[in-house]
Amino acid sequence: MTATHAAGRKLKDAIFDANQACNEAIKIHGADAVTNATIGVVLNEDGKLATLPTVEKTFRAMDFADMVAYAPISGLPAYLDAAIDLTFADNKPDAKFGAIATAGGTGAIHHAIANYAERGDAVLTSDWCWGTYNVICTETGKRLETFKLLDAELNFNISDFAVKVDSLLKKQKSLLVVINTPAHNPTGYALTDSEWDKVLDVLKAQASVGKNISLLVDVAYIDFAGEKNATRAFMKKFSDLPENLFVMVAFSMSKSFTFYGQRTGALIGISPDEKVIEEFKDVGKFSSRAAWSNINRGAQAVLIKMTADKNLMPVYEKERDNLYQMVARRAEVFVKESKDCGLQIVPYRGGFFIAVPAENPAVVCKKLHDDLIFAVPLKLGVRVAACSTSFEKMHGVAEKILRAMK
Repeated sequence: MTATHAAGRKLKDAIFDANQACNEAIKIHGADAVTNATIGVVLNEDGKLATLPTVEKTFRAMDFADMVAYAPISGLPAYLDAAIDLTFADNKPDAKFGAIATAGGTGAIHHAIANYAERGDAVLTSDWCWGTYNVICTETGKRLETFKLLDAELNFNISDFAVKVDSLLKKQKSLLVVINTPAHNPTGYALTDSEWDKVLDVLKAQASVGKNISLLVDVAYIDFAGEKNATRAFMKKFSDLPENLFVMVAFSMSKSFTFYGQRTGALIGISPDEKVIEEFKDVGKFSSRAAWSNINRGAQAVLIKMTADKNLMPVYEKERDNLYQMVARRAEVFVKESKDCGLQIVPYRGGFFIAVPAENPAVVCKKLHDDLIFAVPLKLGVRVAACSTSFEKMHGVAEKILRAMK
């Protein structure tokens, strides 16, 4: 009975499938015996969901009517201002800004793909990527094409990026590029300053010959990548861009505020041209009305209240940094043990996940079940969630993955 464009669609999500298999094993063997390296949330050392006390306290103290009332379609103005300030910290580029409230970071990505890629055209991202990019492209009538993330020296593959950009723009009048950095999902990779310069040089060159270029930077995990201004320094590079090179940033409260299920984010536009920003806000508001009308007011109100309290934010940042350090210590174990046993991994620079290239990821992950280790099989390899694997259980995981691969 579906329309022809929807016929046959069936979501297969490797992440949630792997987590479900893990939960089934826990029922049989007990949580202590099982290593959950699947899900993209921070779990404490006891395996329970980690939350930030200051966020919880602020949330519980909110006026109930303020939490459940409708919010404006575009978002509460003070929330949008707070989202912009948090996104850039001390690294605001010299540009005009606009923002639209979205249903999490996923909603921000949806709006960018829906409005800045022509139907039937390709959207470009790296071969190691979050699979939902492809789902959103399919849903909105686009297709996803990829470039190789890494070259032979395990640096950002600027050559393949440039080739793919040029190839697509010989067929298309415009192009949307999606780059997830820092703390890339699923690898933990991050572009360096010099790599960013090269990326922007490629895009500026295309803009100079009249092509419309849009760049979406997915920063969902940025607060688990290092010191806030150091990880955001690249954003200054978005100053004084050509008018036909439009940059967007996908902001999310999910990870930074441990507010995963509240589904609150924003899409932020950056341009030297005020008309481009006004157009961005208009089309975003239209898409929001069509998709969800308006988003979670309570979560927006929490962010407004927290950012307005100069005494509260340092406490929150300390709590969040504690979670970051906990995840970083776990990742350090895996990276060191990978090196010691000879397991090749994608260079890890921060974030929730570490990636292991593998020829048969599904087979490797199934073999890991013998050791009651549950990870996520992807197209190019195995994703290990440092965010959900305890420090104690992380010891030995790298060697067991190598053994499973053999």
